[in-house]
Amino acid sequence: MKNYLSRRLLTMFITIIGVSILVFAIIHLIPGNPVSYILGDFATEESVAELESRLGLDRPIITQYFSYMINAFQGDLGTSYVTGYTVVEEIMNRIPITAQLALYSVIFGSVVGILLGVIAAVKQNTIFDQIAMLIALVGISAPGFWIALFLILLFSYQLGMFPISGYSGFYSLILPSITLGLGSAGSIARMTRSNMLDVIKQDYIRTAKAKGASLYRLVFKHSLQNALIPVVTLIGMQFGYLMAGAVVTETVFALPGLGSLIVSAISTRDIPTVQGLLLFMAAMIIIANLLVDLIYTKLDPRIQYD
Repeated sequence: MKNYLSRRLLTMFITIIGVSILVFAIIHLIPGNPVSYILGDFATEESVAELESRLGLDRPIITQYFSYMINAFQGDLGTSYVTGYTVVEEIMNRIPITAQLALYSVIFGSVVGILLGVIAAVKQNTIFDQIAMLIALVGISAPGFWIALFLILLFSYQLGMFPISGYSGFYSLILPSITLGLGSAGSIARMTRSNMLDVIKQDYIRTAKAKGASLYRLVFKHSLQNALIPVVTLIGMQFGYLMAGAVVTETVFALPGLGSLIVSAISTRDIPTVQGLLLFMAAMIIIANLLVDLIYTKLDPRIQYD
């Protein structure tokens, strides 16, 4: 296990370096000068040159990159051009809302998706199977912003059950969580159904059934546990992506999370904030994948990492 963790940590480090190079290059190739955006259209050449020197933007790109990465590995992701706060402070202020949203969405998507998948597999080729897969298809196919607007219109505007936008506690995250969770639920349901059908056909399931095992034991003790490993991979990836910031959903519901932060940072050419957020998002996805691999060993003791 120690050797495996060492290799994974090395791979994570290399991946972060690769992502940082790509992000840094793309951001600095975008037309426009952030200094001109900060100072306005009527800024003098002297004031532009002075601010570029103060921000280090007059140095070669290679020098800027190495300076940025050295500071990043020390926990300094720079300072926002717009707010004046450090990028780490900006992330820490926004991450609680995004973390709650990601957690609630994954819980909702996992529970609904696994239940739909199990029902569809156990009731294969019946009306229950068709209804479950129809719900899954809608969850996968429907655009997130459309689902969000539909839920707002129905539950907020018509019924007045939940806030329309903004963050005011748990209730303001219910509709956004359902919006994100439906997409995850659809993918999880389809994968659960496929894996369950493969497991149900195995000899040990037929043997357990011949010995008189109950339906509950056949489904949840024998079949589902062995079918969950690929599903856990999908859930872990979904959680990593959600922790990286659900841009569209947070924008529609006006939630002050990481997704809305990166939208505002891009629109204002706030380079340090964009770079820091993208690196943070990449790190979240990488860490989520590592945790999924470690969970494998708990679901199936036969899986061991050397």
